[in-house]
Parts: sequence; structure tokens; C-alpha cells
Amino acid sequence: MKASNCFSMSLLVLIVIVSFPWPNSACSHVNNFLDCLASFHPNDTFSISKVIYTRNNASYASVLNSTIQNLRFSTPTTPKPLVIVTPLQASHIQATIHCSRIYGLQIRIRSGGHDFEGLSYVSRVPFVVLDLANLRSVEIDVEKKVAWVQSGAIQGEFYYEIAKRSRTLAFPGGICHTVGVGGYLSGGGYGLLLRKHGVAADNVVDAVLIDAKGRILNRKSMGEDVFWGIRGGGGGSFGVVLSWKLKLVSVPETVTVFNIRKTLEENATELVHQWQSVAPKLPAETFSVVTMRKVSPPNGKPTVQASFSSVFLGKSAQLVPLMRARFPELGLEKKDCIEMSWAESLLYIGLIRNKTIEVLLDRSFKSPLNAPSFKTKLDYAKTPIPESAFRKIWSKLLEEDAETAVMGFIAYGGKMDEIPESATPFPHRNGNLFHIAYNVGWSGEENEKTRRYVKWIRDFYSFMSGFVSKSPREAYVGYRDNDIGTNDKDTSYGKASVWGRKYFKNNFDRLVRVKMMIDPHNFFKHEQSIPSSFA
Repeated sequence: MKASNCFSMSLLVLIVIVSFPWPNSACSHVNNFLDCLASFHPNDTFSISKVIYTRNNASYASVLNSTIQNLRFSTPTTPKPLVIVTPLQASHIQATIHCSRIYGLQIRIRSGGHDFEGLSYVSRVPFVVLDLANLRSVEIDVEKKVAWVQSGAIQGEFYYEIAKRSRTLAFPGGICHTVGVGGYLSGGGYGLLLRKHGVAADNVVDAVLIDAKGRILNRKSMGEDVFWGIRGGGGGSFGVVLSWKLKLVSVPETVTVFNIRKTLEENATELVHQWQSVAPKLPAETFSVVTMRKVSPPNGKPTVQASFSSVFLGKSAQLVPLMRARFPELGLEKKDCIEMSWAESLLYIGLIRNKTIEVLLDRSFKSPLNAPSFKTKLDYAKTPIPESAFRKIWSKLLEEDAETAVMGFIAYGGKMDEIPESATPFPHRNGNLFHIAYNVGWSGEENEKTRRYVKWIRDFYSFMSGFVSKSPREAYVGYRDNDIGTNDKDTSYGKASVWGRKYFKNNFDRLVRVKMMIDPHNFFKHEQSIPSSFA
């Protein structure tokens, strides 16, 4: 709650209770919690009061909604936090943890607000949102090729700081620049450089973690097991990662991008089928993706369009002969290629084609990759989908409720085949040809289309079961999906194993042991948090 100098913390509490019609239990929670925060900073009450927002505060809604990226979780009936804390320093996080433990409030940790199931800012029990947006410093050491980045920074801010200092340094991060660094790294993080340098978590060399006891730990003091767990084990399970030390990687001054679109009438079926075998075997310098969606030409019937895109770490003079040799059917020519910097290629692949890299600093920018409301699911393919199956896939994409649906294949191989599954909790390595992302979106909050669209993507996901990984059907924790399972009230091991093995495969049990080390009383928990025992 923002407060002027003349208000003491106790008076702030009184105002909250008198002016907002909460149930008595909620009033008690807020009263006790705010008094506790004040007592944690007895000589700095004004500082802590500046980062607290309660429901009667004029800025509460704008702060809560500022980084909600999916309006499915911003409706009048969506549970709201009793308090939002936007810490400016580590002691504010320590106070929030301490007081939440004492008064039985859950903490939801939000860095960029992109959690696909809203788990970073929604809970069914009384809770506090710890919003890290103010903790977003980025420190780049070009000579040593490392960076310290706070969890509240968005990827775009990180990329921009790299680009300002060097055209030949990069980080294996994601495409959507408004994603928070903390949540992205906690999930493993795939991106344009995964085939050359692995996922983002493979390039974390240190971190600062605040645990359930309020201790501030680095890699050495937290231990290698915990350090392993926070690099891809999912956010909100082990503590609050304040900052990350990241290894920067070298890229050429000039990279090359292209985008070639083909409809079904232009041989898209055969091309997509061939892509499955070609793309994972291309040189590691090549990022390759193909997206498929329904389009309606002005003078024709609806069809499916496949869009083949690539980022190549090199110039077009190298890329064109490579593609002619490996994938001549695509017909890539020099005129299809655009040369640019690595930072600019992020915008190109992210469908931001008419902006300068300053847009990377825009936290409010709405990515064209996602609609205001959406549902996303993800699969891993270990064998090519038969060409005959694509005709059935196209029929699904041409259904009425698939009008906004997108299906995307992102090629693996390269460096991903060389890193062991157990190197980090992110296990999706050798043996995966590509992953498949499914997305359906719509405008506005929950409306009459929501149920239809969500049903469509669930039915499509079920239809695809015969073409993807099995036992378990793998999933990506960075793309949270409550459909694959959620915890019960006590976060039992048996219940959590249902979704846990899909996200982490054989790494799940080690994550449970890590949880038992760092948070044995299960303070940090949510619908898909790691359990703190094998019971």
C-alpha cells in the first residue's frame, strides 16, 4: 500500500480494515500481516510501506493487472491477493516470507506474469503476490562474457543491454521479450540458440536464492543439488531467486533470417513432412520452426498455411547453398533472406517486423504471438508424423473453432543431443526431433467462446497422442498446463508424480529430494509445485 509520510503502518492497517468490506478472517490476515511487515523494518516503516498494495488502494488493480498476460485469469471471479508486495530490496522479500509463514498466507512469486495457468498471481487460498518487477537490474561484463540479471527484469531489457554493448554477444533466451527472466530460467527456457548452446538453464553459472527461512544463499551456500533444482525445476517451489549469473555466448555480427509460406495447394503437406527429418539434422547454427494455421484467402476457400522460418548464425551466402543441399524442395533463394543482428532476429521471429530494438524495453508491449486470452499445450515428437496423418491434422485446423489456432514445430538436435537429460531438471534432450506447441486464443476475458476454444485444443491434443512421446507423454514446465494434473491440498507425492514425470521424467524424484533439503515444510507451494516428501 502506498502511504504518505504522515501515516504510520498501524493507521494504514486501520484504513484498510474500515474502508474495505472483507470477511473478518481476511481482515485479520491483512491486519496481522501488515503489522508484521512494519515490525520487521522498525526503523524503515516508510520504505516498506511504499511497496505494499492492498485492495482498497487506488493502484492495487493497476499493479495486479500490469503484467497479467492471459485474461483468462483476470476476471471478476478470479481470486485476488490480499496484498501485493513489490520489493525494492532483499529485506522486503525476507519480511514477506517471514510474515506469510507466521500468518499462514501462501506466496505467489511473479516476475513477468506469463505463467500459462496464472499460478504466479492466482491462488484458491488466502495469498500474497510477491511481484519482482522493481528488481530488474542488468549488469553486463563484456570482457568476461557474463551477466548478473535480477529476476524481475524482462528478457527484452536483458537483450537490449547486451546489444548496446556488443553485436557479437548473446544469451540463449526466448523469443517473447516481455517474459520475466526469473520465471523463464526457472522453467529451463528454450529459444533461438538452443541447437547451438542448449537451453537457458544450461547457461546459468550462479544465482542468489532467498529460502523459506529468509536466508540469502548463493551457489556455494545453497549447494549443488539446490542449484541444480532451481535451473529448470519450475518456479515457486524452492524459494525466491533474486538474481542469476548468466554465461553470454558468442554470435556473428550478422545473422540471416527467412520466412517462406506455403499453403496446402502449394505443396505444404509434403514440405512439412520433409521438414521433420531435415530440420533436426541441420547444422547447430540453424534455428528452424514451422507454424501452421488456417487462413482464408480473399477469393478462395479456407486452407492451411505452413510458415517456414529460420535464424542462421551466419550470412545468406552460407545459408542459401546449405538449404539448397539439405532441403531443396523449400526453394530458398537469396531474395528470401534478410541479414541483421542477433537482437533484431529476435524481433523478426517474434513477428515484430517494423520496430527498432528499443521495443525490447517496452514492458507493456503485447506480443502478436499470443491473443489477450489463450490456452497453450506442448508435446515432444521422437519420430516423424506420417504424411497421411497430416491430412487429418489439417481437417482439425480447418474446423470452425480452430479459427485462431496455431500449431508450431521447433526443431531440436544439435547441442540438445549432447547434453545429458540429468544435467538440469529440463530433460527433453537427445531423442527428440522437435517439440509441438499448440495455441488457441481469443479477444477479451472469459466469454462465450472460451469453452468452445478450450474444448477444441483439448480435443486436438487428445487426437495428437498417437504421434508424440509416450510413457510419459512429455510436457514442458515453462508452458504450465493444469490439464496434465495438479496437486491435492497436501501436495502428495503420488498426485504430483502424475504431472511431475511428464515435465521432468526421471529427474522428478531428485527434485523431490531437493525440495526436502531446501523447503522441508513445504512453504513454497502451488498447484504444480514440487512435493516436500515421498508420502
